[in-house]
Amino acid sequence: MLRRLVVLVATVAATTVGSAVAFAAAPDVNEQDRTFLAQAHQGNLFEIESGRLAERKASDQGVKEAGTTFVRDHTKLDAKGAQVAGQLGVDLPGGVGAEQQATIDEVSGKTGAGFDQAWVAAQIAAHKETLAAGQKEVAEGSSEQVKQLARDAEPVVKQHLDLLQGLQKD
Repeated sequence: MLRRLVVLVATVAATTVGSAVAFAAAPDVNEQDRTFLAQAHQGNLFEIESGRLAERKASDQGVKEAGTTFVRDHTKLDAKGAQVAGQLGVDLPGGVGAEQQATIDEVSGKTGAGFDQAWVAAQIAAHKETLAAGQKEVAEGSSEQVKQLARDAEPVVKQHLDLLQGLQKD
């Protein structure tokens, strides 16, 4: 009887300590933070893949250069996001989302000016969504680290959006 009690106490203690350690790893991370980190990661992967696509397929030199810029900038943003996610114990998705992949597939099927126009339009929509997600994170997130990621990304995303709007053909 005493042995069972000791085992029970040891089990409860180990479970409690394990839970406390897991909780202590990221006490200020809420569901909004986790969602933002995952969406930002997928968005960065989408921008990197889309940028490479533009580098290969665009007929307009400005679109090609925008692709190069997006690869560079979103690679840096993603590295910072992955670092914070790792520090906070947040798992990130392995690739782009299904909707993002569908956009890549649709745009990649076009050529010439049709590709350029479709790519720019898709990028404008994606960058507007990214800005909105960042604003939501700043308003609703609980982790200061994750909120700072959103704040740091905002000027880069706005610069990309300005660039895209300058490339948009009427």
